Parts: sequence; structure tokens; C-alpha cells
Amino acid sequence: MSRRAWGAFAAISVLWGIPYLFIKIADDGGMPPLDLAWLRVALGAAVLVAIAWRAGTLPALRGHGAWLLAFAIAEIAIPFPMIAAGEKKVASSTAAIVIATVPLLIALLSLRFEPSERVVGRRLLGLLVGLVGVAALVGVDVSGDGGELLGVGAVLVASCGYAIGPLILKRKLGGLDPTATMGVCLTIAAVILGPLAAFDLPAQAPTVAAFASVAVLGLFCTALALVLMAILIAAAGPSRASVITYINPVIALALGVVFLSEEPGAGSLVGLALILVGSWLSTRAAPAQGG
Repeated sequence: MSRRAWGAFAAISVLWGIPYLFIKIADDGGMPPLDLAWLRVALGAAVLVAIAWRAGTLPALRGHGAWLLAFAIAEIAIPFPMIAAGEKKVASSTAAIVIATVPLLIALLSLRFEPSERVVGRRLLGLLVGLVGVAALVGVDVSGDGGELLGVGAVLVASCGYAIGPLILKRKLGGLDPTATMGVCLTIAAVILGPLAAFDLPAQAPTVAAFASVAVLGLFCTALALVLMAILIAAAGPSRASVITYINPVIALALGVVFLSEEPGAGSLVGLALILVGSWLSTRAAPAQGG
């Protein structure tokens, strides 16, 4: 990858490793999942659309409305509230580990939609190893709690969206200005989530920490991170861009232990190890053939 792509990779690895902590803080501070998602998205949209407007890059998006809508739904409107809802039931570190299945899901989707990234050989082995990791996480740590199973299910829905989004971005929105693209997609997602959030208002005002968490999520983990993700996908492709999920759960797990006193169980640790190994194998490039 280019130096620019490596820079984007490093930044996103951090920016998408910390949201789980701030989502948990906002959840615990009385912010309902749909309101949290809408505020986060609306704040990111306002910033990026303003920047794109000043740069004059918005008109270039004409004719791409259907795919902007598809990306907004898959990457933002569905995953953001699903993760916030899931973290009502599970630890932030558990949510991050489940999100680490994104490369595996991209590998599965590539079998049908992205022939250049199809999975064979060791990449297929990696897919199976990663799925065993998910089974370890769910079967050992959360199988006895129906609420936690629902939480994991919600986060898995978000993972599916995060797997679909990069494929749409590469195939249908590549070459467009990333700031304008993400600004418009966030605006679309805000319009979709707005009416739903209006029916999910809190019974009492959330805490200051909850609103501060929304600010961090909107400005850094959404606006900045999505622009950097578009740059990275354009440079490296969906599968290798998703390698950021190797690092995200490790950061999220560490933050959960330090700041939220979370105690990951054996299933979480074994599942994380297997998911990371499986993701690495399933996104690894095949060795060059000699001769």
C-alpha cells in the first residue's frame, strides 16, 4: 500500500477501536440507542457537508443517488443503532470482538459479488477458523444469557452492514471525493434515523459524559474515520481495508478493561484469537507462483 494508505490504516485502527468505549459511556449515561446514532450521524454530516460545500465537490455526486442511499443504509443507518443497542446487553469489548468478523463476512460476500477477492485455499481455511472463533465467543461466554445473545445478534447485524458497505463503495462510488461522499451519506442516514430517534427520546436528560461521548463519536469516529476509510478502500480494496478489525477489538478490549472494569471471559479471549487468525488468513494475498 502507499504511504497515504498506511497513514489512513493507522488512524482508522485507532478511531474505530475507541467508539465501543464511548458508546458504552453514552448508553450508561442515559442516551437511547437511536438518539445516540442520530446525533452522531447528524454531527458528522454537518461537518463534512460544510467542508464539501466550500470545496465545491458536491455536484460531482449527481447520478449516484441510489448507491449513496444503499451505502448510507448498509454502512451507517443500520450498524450505528444496532451497535448502540447491542452494547446495552453486552460489554464493549464483546461488541468489538463480534465486529472483528467483518473480514470474514466480506470474504463470504466476495464469493458472489467480488470475483477478484474470492476465497480459496488458505483464505477459505481462515474463514472457517474465524467462524469457529465466533462460535467460541457465543457458545462459551454468552450462551446462557438470552439478553446477551440478543446483544451479540444486534452487533452481528451491524457487522453485515459493515461488510456490505465497502463493497458498494469500491464498486459503485469509487473515484468520487470521499468528503463529499461521506457527508451526503451521513445526511441520508440522518434523515432515515431522525423520525425513529424521535420515538426513542429519553425519559430524563442524559449525562454530560453521554453528550461528550456523542461529540467524540460524531467528529472523530464518524466524520473523520469515514473519510479515511474511503481513502483506504480506494487504495487497498475492501478485504485488506477491513484488516483494521485485527486491531480494533484489541484496543476496545484494553479500553474496556481499564476504563469500564470489564472482565473478558475465556470464550471472548479464545474467540478473539481465532477470529483474528481467521481474518488474517482469509484476507491474506495468495503467494506469487514461480516460473
